[in-house]
Parts: sequence; C-alpha cells; structure tokens
Amino acid sequence: GKSQLRKLIPIKNHTTLSAAKITIAEALKPAGYVSASIGKWHLGDDPELGPVAQGFDVNVGGNHAGHPKSYFSPYHNKNLRDGPVGEYLTDRLTAEALKFIQTNKDRPFFLYLPHYAVHTPIQAKKVPVEKYRNKPSSGGQNNAVYAAMIESMDQGVGRILAKLDELELSENTIVFFFSDNGGYGPVTTMAPLRGSKGMLYEGGIRVPLIIRWPGKIKPGSVCDEPVIGIDFYPTILQMAGVPQPENYILDGQSLLPLFKEDRFERQAIFWHFPAYLQAYRGMKEPWRTTPAGAVRAGDWKLIEFFEDGKLELYNLKNDIGEEHDLSREMPKKTKELYALLKKWRQSVGAPVPTKLNPEYDPSLAKSNNK
Repeated sequence: GKSQLRKLIPIKNHTTLSAAKITIAEALKPAGYVSASIGKWHLGDDPELGPVAQGFDVNVGGNHAGHPKSYFSPYHNKNLRDGPVGEYLTDRLTAEALKFIQTNKDRPFFLYLPHYAVHTPIQAKKVPVEKYRNKPSSGGQNNAVYAAMIESMDQGVGRILAKLDELELSENTIVFFFSDNGGYGPVTTMAPLRGSKGMLYEGGIRVPLIIRWPGKIKPGSVCDEPVIGIDFYPTILQMAGVPQPENYILDGQSLLPLFKEDRFERQAIFWHFPAYLQAYRGMKEPWRTTPAGAVRAGDWKLIEFFEDGKLELYNLKNDIGEEHDLSREMPKKTKELYALLKKWRQSVGAPVPTKLNPEYDPSLAKSNNK
C-alpha cells in the first residue's frame, strides 16, 4: 500500500558501513588509543564490517539492529551475553562502560557509548515509572515510562562521570554528551520546536550538545553557533593531537575555535534525506517526511521537498517553531539559500530522487508538504 503513496522512487539506502571508511577509532589507533563501542551500531552485521573490524577493540551489544528486542534481560542480542533475568539494558551498558574505563585507566582510551535508550520499545524500570506516574505532567510531557527511560540513561552518565572522578581521570578526559535526533513523536513533545524525530523541521534535528574539557572549556559557558554531528571527527582528532587520515575527506569542521570564541567561519550546515519515512501511528499524513533536503545559514533555514520542488524558508531567531514560511515574502533570501544547498549537494555527490513511481496513485496520497 505504501508504494502507491510515493510520488518518487527513493534513492536506495546503504545500510552497511563500507570497510573503506576510516572510523574515529581507526584514526586514533596509531596514537595508542584503545577504543570501545558499547551499544547501538546499526551499520550492518557482517563480522568483517562490525565495530571490531572498524578499529574498535571492544564491541558490546552492537550489530545491525536499530533498537533492542527488549530492554530487560534476556536481550536476544548475539553481541551481548544475557544478564540476570530482569537486568535493565541501560544499566548493563553503563556497567560495561565502567569496566572498560577501569581496565584502560592507564592508557589513552576512546569510549563510544551510543545507548539504545531512549528508543522504542518504550520500556523502563518499575520504581522510576511509578515515581513519574505520581507526578503531574509538565510542558506537555506526560509519558511516565519515557521519563523513566531518560532517568536511567542520566543516571548512567552520572555513574561514568563519578568513575572518572574516582580514578582521578576527570581532568584528563573529554566528555561529549549528544543526542542523534529529536524525540519520538507519539510519546514526547519537542515544543516549542516543530515536528519530531525523522523530520527536517527543528524538532527532528535540533538536539542537545554538552562538551566538558577541564582547563579548556569554561564550565557553564554557552555557545550559540549551530554545529552538526560530523564535526566531532575532526574535533576529536585535533583534541587528541592526531593527524587526519591521509587523502581522506572529512565533511565536518573542528569545534576547537568555538571553545575560545562564540563563532567560527562557516557558511552553512546541511541535511539530506532522499527517502520516505513512514508516519507515526495517529499522524494524519502518510509520511513523517517525504524526500527532502535542508540548509541552515546563520538564523536562516531553507527546506526543499523533492517531490514537487516546494521550498520553505524560516528565520529561526524570530520563529523557532517554524510557523511562518517566508519563501514568498523573501524570494531573494530563498534563492540565495537554495543556491547554497544545490552547490553543496553537487560538491558531495548527494543523489536526489527524480524518477517517478509508476505505482503512485495521487488520489490515495495526501501531500505531506501542504
């Protein structure tokens, strides 16, 4: 049924990380770093291509799966031994991370801990769930289980920071805390942002980022410059004093200048999603997003929808909720950002779907971009 709702044939997605790609773990290896990937991998399942084949010395729980079968043991995860019945996955991954830190306390280490939480299935421990059930909802947030999942993850982060303190490694360890996308629409709200995970509106792509680097980043300082996940790679290499892999293009930009200044020189950041993403249950449209791309330059953001070429322009400083599309009122600004977006796509060879889907039935489809 879904294929009849697709106007375009989406670009085929690669779901396995190619062996030719050089990971951060591989780039740090020559400098004597030991690396662990603990949690979600979601980049293919071939043993020749998993975390251990890509420079990680340790892989706990990472394979092709994008989410766990269960947050409670037995986990049915071939890369994670089951714990005692009822053990909670977030606690277990935290414990595995603590073990890795303890074992490698005397040498440089890189710990990559992409928790499976908070992701479906929405499952949490009884005690925190009860605690949140007994609290009134706040700011539109009213899902006790989701809140409890977040609390368990927060506690895990706290335990890791406490372990660094205990081993007297805090002054010599850099910590990044980051979310890869906005929240899951059916159980949480991103208000005042528009949309949720899986959309190019701010609710899907604007996420928290905290970096702790004692002696280099002033505690409690705030930086307003928009940055993006691909910036971590060059940043981490520069922090570690490790050269970038030779003849290997990194798309991001090192964030080090931002630790002293609040700005750095970059024209724009970009997103590209040449596919369809199914709607959440209960959404009126068939899609969370149709194939689209976006660019953010200063306070300005432009989204292009590939099905019909529709452009939307927002000023995020004045309109964080993306309620007021300025594309008609500001044709010059729209054109300028659109040119930037196209030039970037060309420079990285990003494919845009143009082939019409012969099965498409417009009478069934209600466009997502109205």
